Amino acid sequence: MKTLAKVTLVALLLAGSDFAQSNEQTRPPAMQTPGRAEPNTGAQEQAMPEHQHSMEHMEMRTPGSIASHAAAVQEPENPTQRTESNIPVPNLLESAKKAPAMRLADFEALATKNNPTLKQAESLVRGSAALARQAGLWPNLSAGYQGEQIRGGSFRGGEQGAFLQQNIVLGGKLQRRRSVYEQQHRADEIGVEEQKMDVQGAVQMYFYSALTQLRRVAMERELLGVAMDAATTSQQLVNVGQADAPDVLQVEAEAEQVKLEFVQAQREYIQAFEQLAAVAGAPDMPVTLLEGDLETPPVINAEKYLHDLTVNSPTLRRAEQNAAQAEAALARDKREAVPDLLLRGGLQQNLELNEFTGKPVGLQGFATASIQIPIFNRNQGNVEASQANLENAKREVERVRLQLLRTAQPLLQQYLTSKLDAERYSQQIIPRAQRAYELYLQKYRNMAAAYPMVLVSQRTLFQMKDAYIRTLGQLWMASIRLQNYLLADGLSAPTPNGSMSTQVNLPTSNTGGTD
Repeated sequence: MKTLAKVTLVALLLAGSDFAQSNEQTRPPAMQTPGRAEPNTGAQEQAMPEHQHSMEHMEMRTPGSIASHAAAVQEPENPTQRTESNIPVPNLLESAKKAPAMRLADFEALATKNNPTLKQAESLVRGSAALARQAGLWPNLSAGYQGEQIRGGSFRGGEQGAFLQQNIVLGGKLQRRRSVYEQQHRADEIGVEEQKMDVQGAVQMYFYSALTQLRRVAMERELLGVAMDAATTSQQLVNVGQADAPDVLQVEAEAEQVKLEFVQAQREYIQAFEQLAAVAGAPDMPVTLLEGDLETPPVINAEKYLHDLTVNSPTLRRAEQNAAQAEAALARDKREAVPDLLLRGGLQQNLELNEFTGKPVGLQGFATASIQIPIFNRNQGNVEASQANLENAKREVERVRLQLLRTAQPLLQQYLTSKLDAERYSQQIIPRAQRAYELYLQKYRNMAAAYPMVLVSQRTLFQMKDAYIRTLGQLWMASIRLQNYLLADGLSAPTPNGSMSTQVNLPTSNTGGTD
């Protein structure tokens, strides 16, 4: 498009330069309104006020109402080469203007309520808390029937009764088992914090991405007006004999290209808005306009950021908590070698006749106690596996730290670069381009410069403003990710910390351990 614009503006510049030179000898004929080109008479030329040569008195039309001006100046021997009527450019955001503009806080509130990943993270917290409670429960008491010497004769049914049996967990194993899931519960709580920051970062990124696109839509709309003005001006130059068919066709081709860019900018805004609505958990939300401050991005302390990242990043803190859980698992497995005490006792009715009294012996009690001797199985394999898991968890902490630093470095440099670029655009480049445009416009009004020079400076000003908007968008993207400790996805499922098995310390287990 830039090449086409240059060709167009050079053509206009040459035509306008000839037109400006002719002013030094004679007063130019009056510019006629497009569509009503008639030969100028001498009387008309004398009656035309000089101030009507200025730009503010040139006829301006809306983008959808300007028809092609080339047909009237094209060669009659080539009728197939004539351009068709002007096709109005669609305004895809017309309905969006009818609803109130939305702010960032509105989407953050929607995401807090509707984003499914937040509910997933909270369910993991509830699950690990329940596992911690389950792992520390005592084994259930066993009750049963016991009968011995059940036969007739003098035994008269023998000995029959009931017993209770209880497994006594020794060595503090229940507390060790509970501690593993308590550490997992703490890691899941950090995971909720991490997920909230991830969703918040995603909402902010998509919001300011959409806001950047909305600013570009406004810029393209304004640029389209400039292109339509150039098309009108080219016809006015044709009316005074300072331009011909190629000039008009070039200007109209550029105007059509600007229309395409205007539609594309609208499409990009709609896409960014729909992505924002999806992250907020409201994908069916109709497209509306946004309201926000694009010129004031977050301020990041570049010198202290990396230290702050390695201290406060929830991703790194969760990895450290996972290492603490691995340590708790190792302490649990070492303690599992301590055997449990099995107690059993009860009462029974002895119906056997006493040989001395000739009556039944009657009620009598019994009790047993047993303990396993850890000779062959001292849980040595599980201990070694837990040691390996602990080593892996510690290395994972180092890996996450290095990964965060690796990811943060280019973002930090991008932030610093975009910050400098935005400052230079707003304080140096755009003011100069604005002043150049104003000077060329003043010269044109004083008949000291050709109108194409006004277009060149105006075009340059728009390009600088567009680059400034894009730079602000890049600055926001980098600063949001840095501010949220590189978390800005919003729809990735939270990762469970450790086991989420429902087979922990089953009621039918005799040991109270993990089945």
